[in-house]
Order: sequence, then structure tokens, then C-alpha cells
Amino acid sequence: MADKMPFGEGASINRPRLFCGVNYQFWKVRMKIFMHSTDKGIWETIENGPFIRQVKRDEVLIDKPSSEWTEVESKKAKFDWISKNIITSALSYDEFFRVSQCSSAKEMWDIPEVTHEGTNDVKRARKHALIQEYELFIMQKGETIYDVHKRFSHIVNHLMSLGKTFDKEELNIKILKCLDRSWQPKVIAISESKDLTFMTVAALFGKLGNMSLK
Repeated sequence: MADKMPFGEGASINRPRLFCGVNYQFWKVRMKIFMHSTDKGIWETIENGPFIRQVKRDEVLIDKPSSEWTEVESKKAKFDWISKNIITSALSYDEFFRVSQCSSAKEMWDIPEVTHEGTNDVKRARKHALIQEYELFIMQKGETIYDVHKRFSHIVNHLMSLGKTFDKEELNIKILKCLDRSWQPKVIAISESKDLTFMTVAALFGKLGNMSLK
């Protein structure tokens, strides 16, 4: 039953959300936050691969024997096992078997990413499509400001997950420009406040939402 659901148990501060094959982007963001909150060394292991300390013996570099590791080196090496434990604990039965033979946490992380996000070429194509969707974004007939917020955030968050960056002012100006003519007096009032450079998207939509109630 659980495998038919987007997510299963989890979603607590002590346990990562279970991924069952859909809504990968949501799971990926939650997992990054969970790993960072546990220890930044865990996420560094995911990004860079397992810790390997090499030493020179007889002018040849070899892997340093674990019996000679310092306490700090032992902790860094252990991060790979901790990371693998976190990832496998957050995968459903079917997703687990995609990564069960991986030798490192980085491999375990990369396989679902390629499976559910595609190769770099696929990501690039998706990014271009989303950029076009962002550029053409306008408020649709009958939409509430809440609907606009939800749709806009979905596009921007996906673009950011694919490496696109935005500054606050750019996003805020885009939002104000996308609203229909009935919003023009409110747009002018907000624009004249001159705080678009520092205002978050959430704060702007909150302000627009409050204005729509007046």
C-alpha cells in the first residue's frame, strides 16, 4: 500500500521522508535539509564522495590504513556509512533496490537523481522549457493571488533546483508585471515603496494578499 503513495512515513525532524517514486524534487529538497541539519559533513560526503586519506610510502601514494586514522579522519570516513543509512532509510522497497549494490552514498544519491530527473541533457532541456515558461508567465483569468503565488513558486523553485539563480528584485518585478490591469493601483503603491530589492517573494505575495482583502 505504501509504495502506491507519493510518500510514506517520516517527515519528522529525526526521520527523513520516505520516497516511493514520485515527487522526487520535493523529496530531494527535504533530504538535503535533513542531511545538513544532521551534520554538514554528511552532505559533503554526498557531493564529493567518501573520505579517503592517502599517504606517501616509498614515494608512492597509498590509502592510509584505517588503523592509523586520526579521530577526525575516522569521523569523516564514517560519514559515508551514515549517509548511506539515511538514504536507504528514506527509500521504498522498489527504490531501495535501484541503489542496493552501490558502494558509496554519492552513488546512491546520483542514481535516483538520474532516474527521476534525467541526464544532464534532459535537465538542460527542462531548464530551457521552464525559463520560457517563466518569461511568459502572466496572471490567468479568474486566478486569485494565491493561485498566482503557487504557480509562480512552482516554476521558480524548479528552476533553482536546476541551477538557475534569481535576485529578489528580479523576482518581485516579474511578479508585479505579471498581474492583470485590475491590480495596477496596488502595483504602483508597492513599487513606490522602493523596497523590492530586499523584500522576499513570500512577503510580496503576503502584501498583495492583504491588499486583495481590502
